[in-house]
Amino acid sequence: MRECFLNRTEAGQFLADKLLHYANQPNTLVLGLPRGGVPVAFEVARALHAPLDVFVVRKLGTPGNPELAMGAIAEGGFRTLNNQVIESLDIPGEVIDSVTATEEKEIKRRVLAYRGSSAKPMLKGKTVILVDDGVATGSSMKAAIRAIQAEYPARLVVGVPTAARSTYHEVRPRVDEMVALMTPDRFMAVGEWYVNFPQTSDEEVTQLLASARRHQETAAV
Repeated sequence: MRECFLNRTEAGQFLADKLLHYANQPNTLVLGLPRGGVPVAFEVARALHAPLDVFVVRKLGTPGNPELAMGAIAEGGFRTLNNQVIESLDIPGEVIDSVTATEEKEIKRRVLAYRGSSAKPMLKGKTVILVDDGVATGSSMKAAIRAIQAEYPARLVVGVPTAARSTYHEVRPRVDEMVALMTPDRFMAVGEWYVNFPQTSDEEVTQLLASARRHQETAAV
């Protein structure tokens, strides 16, 4: 088992190797969770010769500690809540709704920034490979899974370079297949499993999506 990845690009290349049984398969779509999941998903899509798009999810951070997730919301309005965190911090419902409204606005902004006027891809009947750069608590991933399953894909696969072992065992039964290259017991943050883990910008996401589209158009000629 690897100790860490150099960066998201390398992580995506190693992850792609474990997903090659989906290469050149019709009706397969790779979705990256922005922002950090997109560089990983780009490498997966390129190796599998599959189209790439994004699925926008936002963590619902707790008051005073935005890094601690009390839930997550995905495009389409699907929300999951971490009742254990909410109850332990005694977070009132109006605070949860306020944070949700703020993150819904950010989802709309990102969808416009990443897709522009392009429509969200159709997921019904497709093999969807959902990729992120790692899974800690799993709040964002679980929200994305719920939202995607509501669109009736033929198969939903989750691929991540690293995941907390407890979260892996929680998420795995929710999907058809889950590939995680590392599932350590001790897991503080996704970034600790990368040598270089800079924040991914909106510009990088849009550039990768544009590059993936050009590759698909060239391959189709």
